Amino acid sequence: MTAHAAPLLEALPRRRLGGLPIVAATPVVAASAVIRAAKSDPPTGAAVHLVNAYSIALAQSDGVFRESLSGEAYNLPDGKPLSWVTRLSKRRLSQVRGPQFFHDVMDQGRASRVRHFLLGGSEDLLVRLQRNLEARHPGVIIAGVYSPPFRPLTPGEVLAQDELIRDARADIVWVGLGTPKQDLEVRRLAESLTIVACAVGAAFDFTAGTKREAPKWMTALGVEWVFRLLSEPKRLWRRYLIGNFVFLAAVIRNR
Repeated sequence: MTAHAAPLLEALPRRRLGGLPIVAATPVVAASAVIRAAKSDPPTGAAVHLVNAYSIALAQSDGVFRESLSGEAYNLPDGKPLSWVTRLSKRRLSQVRGPQFFHDVMDQGRASRVRHFLLGGSEDLLVRLQRNLEARHPGVIIAGVYSPPFRPLTPGEVLAQDELIRDARADIVWVGLGTPKQDLEVRRLAESLTIVACAVGAAFDFTAGTKREAPKWMTALGVEWVFRLLSEPKRLWRRYLIGNFVFLAAVIRNR
């Protein structure tokens, strides 16, 4: 991936699930490893993905997306189903829920003065997101934010975006552009800027307050997807109703 791959993340154990390498680490260990990699000297590049059942399902048919989650990618098991299907395995996966991981790194990174850059979403969302993060985690350093155009960027725009991140002296770039776009972008950022880049998805919306999170009891039971489906049925019905079957088939096929 980069001239200096992140050794602290490379040391995390992995197991294959649905044909993809998934990190087998607790939320505490995952957050700590990402923070230490972000503050390493010399800088290290790492693409961190929050992988769920839909990610594995999509990877079965989208070769470019599958490639972004292969090799040196650090795929954290975001979805509860990933934990469920490994219950009888010698290396069971512990769920690393994306929105909580986002806040864990923000919280724990304050002691090391981690500099965060927020990439994605509208300008209004980013204003709310930064305000809420600074209120929830006093002392957190939001070094920069950028709302890219809702279209493919020109080569010049990509260079300008990367320059913003460099000028901010960011340690971690959080990318909220939706799957699979955000996953392709974190891989590119890790390679081009030698930086820790995390694809964090809906954590931006939840923290900014532009979308509601599922009740805690639904999250605990692993049916958060039902809440999201009912909240956005037109956008998410295919992802969950078809994607869940594709996920299970991929797990069985790649056992």
